[in-house]
Amino acid sequence: MPLAVLHSPAEWRARFGTPALKAGPRSALTVGNFDGIHLGHQKILLGVVGRARATGALAAAVTFDPHPLKRLRPAEAPPLIATLAQRLAGLEQMGLDAALVLKFDDELSRLPPEGFARGILLEQLGMESILVGENFRFGHRQAGDVAMLAELGRKLGFHVEIVPPVVVRGEVVSSTAIRRAINEGRVGHAARLLGRPFALSGEVRPGTGQGSRLVVPTLNLFTEQELLPKIGVYATETKVAGNLYRSATNVGVRPTFDGRRLIVESHLFDFSDKITSGTMEIRFWKRLRDERKFSGPDALRAQIMKDFASARRFLQLLSRAGCSEPGLSPIRDR
Repeated sequence: MPLAVLHSPAEWRARFGTPALKAGPRSALTVGNFDGIHLGHQKILLGVVGRARATGALAAAVTFDPHPLKRLRPAEAPPLIATLAQRLAGLEQMGLDAALVLKFDDELSRLPPEGFARGILLEQLGMESILVGENFRFGHRQAGDVAMLAELGRKLGFHVEIVPPVVVRGEVVSSTAIRRAINEGRVGHAARLLGRPFALSGEVRPGTGQGSRLVVPTLNLFTEQELLPKIGVYATETKVAGNLYRSATNVGVRPTFDGRRLIVESHLFDFSDKITSGTMEIRFWKRLRDERKFSGPDALRAQIMKDFASARRFLQLLSRAGCSEPGLSPIRDR
């Protein structure tokens, strides 16, 4: 069943009925931003689905748009790993039945913890249970924590489950840790924490033709995602026209040609089609080197050929290790 995406409690009632009047289903819920749908999020979401299936409830997530920090403290708001559309796609892949996307405005931000839990989650969404991580905060000024949530559960009659964090190589999996890894170009480590490679998606846009003149044609990506990997050259996979190709991707400004505008461009191996529009997705597996300025096109082309060879070798090893997405232990950052 496709994910039902609702944008207000009124839409929820129109779709599922009114639980407070016994005219709608109960729900197993989680609440959060779910930026990246990383391994920690996945553990919680799988718990929600399991609880829902065991109790006959709806499996649902409540999330926010925009990110609360963008409204409350814009200067502190982090660049997001994923767009709202990507987050919703991830929730659907995890098997949820519904997602309520609440507009984070002044009215919502002023709700006290009990007002949010009782007035929205319990009375509007029919919360039977809620699963959250240990650092969960809710309500005005984030006054509510997991201890308060547990107390409200006892008081109002809903089940509360606090899910321990996921730890990978001694590090607690978090969106903050993933952003840091991506910013530093450690995309292999980001993949371990996400449970899949970090990906950029968007539209194919025509380039300047410099790649073709170097006999290394590329597809240029226009993306609305806020977070880009550190400038450099990467071993990647690129999905275009429904097919996945091994590729090498440059994130940078093309300093050899005195470029100034940041671009993301992929050269797809064993690909000869001419594509100037459509959608594409680039999955980042390993950073190969920094972007640097060369003495001219010939020197640049010679280095690009070396980059392609390095990317091919790495991606072939990845394939032989059976590591197309999950089970990411063979990845190494250098």
